[in-house]
Amino acid sequence: MMKNLLLKGDNLEAMLYLIRERGLSGKVDLIYTDPPFATNVNFTITKGRATTISNSQKGDVAYSDKVLGKDFLDFLRKRVALMKELLSPEGSIYLHTDYKIGHYVKVMMDEVFGIENFRNDITRIKCNPKNFKRIGYGNIKDMILFYTKGENPIWHEPTEPYSDGDIDKLFPKKDENGRRYTTVPIHAPGETATSKPFKGMMPPPGRHWRTDVATLEQWDKEGLIEWSDNGNPRKKVFADDRKGKRTQDVWMGYKDPQYPRYPTEKNEGFIEMIIKTSSNKDSIVMDPFCGSGSTLETASCLSRKWIGIDNSDLAIKITKGRFGDDNSLFGQDYDYIEVGCQTDGSCRAANK
Repeated sequence: MMKNLLLKGDNLEAMLYLIRERGLSGKVDLIYTDPPFATNVNFTITKGRATTISNSQKGDVAYSDKVLGKDFLDFLRKRVALMKELLSPEGSIYLHTDYKIGHYVKVMMDEVFGIENFRNDITRIKCNPKNFKRIGYGNIKDMILFYTKGENPIWHEPTEPYSDGDIDKLFPKKDENGRRYTTVPIHAPGETATSKPFKGMMPPPGRHWRTDVATLEQWDKEGLIEWSDNGNPRKKVFADDRKGKRTQDVWMGYKDPQYPRYPTEKNEGFIEMIIKTSSNKDSIVMDPFCGSGSTLETASCLSRKWIGIDNSDLAIKITKGRFGDDNSLFGQDYDYIEVGCQTDGSCRAANK
């Protein structure tokens, strides 16, 4: 069984090491990553406090985000190509970016992964409203580009709890026991030659029964079909039988920490949702720009294997600080390795 890995070095070299020396091509089920955003800013940590937007001249440089324009897209494309190679056939990638560079990154991702494997452009509300004076609207969001490697990715449908208002609106009816419910059609678009009569009726023209007639008969026997005054059957759906409402592509309630340990530290709540949705227990989760290690800690909490990569001394220090002196987190041991590759294509790795 693979041991968790924390790699220090250029992630291009580190991913080549994982492919050539570790044989991990096609083995990673999920990549969440938060690369630089081409901001032309040095991000610093001063007296243990990270700066997130200011180009401070003081403090220790956590990382330098100075690669811009076409050079940045070339930088990212090379790394995304290796991420794709590492992903399993059922794998997914969630790439975090912002409104300034994100649309260019999307075009590049379409080229690498194929536009047919683009799933979502997710809007994440990252902070409270801003009152900066400028020509333009306040920016309170960033974006996460979600792609899969193929047609059948790992997918555990994410849901959110219904609010009281949701239940009143979505389940407006009550049965004799006070259970709230709504009704849905028992037929669906598309005519089929195999449809059989239910209670002497056929589905409307151009439609078919959603399930076989035997199941419809059982639903009716159990009182799960409601008949209208004109004899139209509909299936009862009860609020207390549903896990919640489907998660949409605008994510609220996941604002970043007010006092982060590292400039790019993200809210761990949405990272947890991503990991639960697009990986299984014992899946390998990778973050090639792991920063403060939020993805790695969250993956550990959810019983996933993980690989983290960063080239920043401060990022590695903060990440290792999450794990304690015994190189373990929640009972999951890891190896810390410094990686580099030579011009002949060979890679070196030194365990620390």
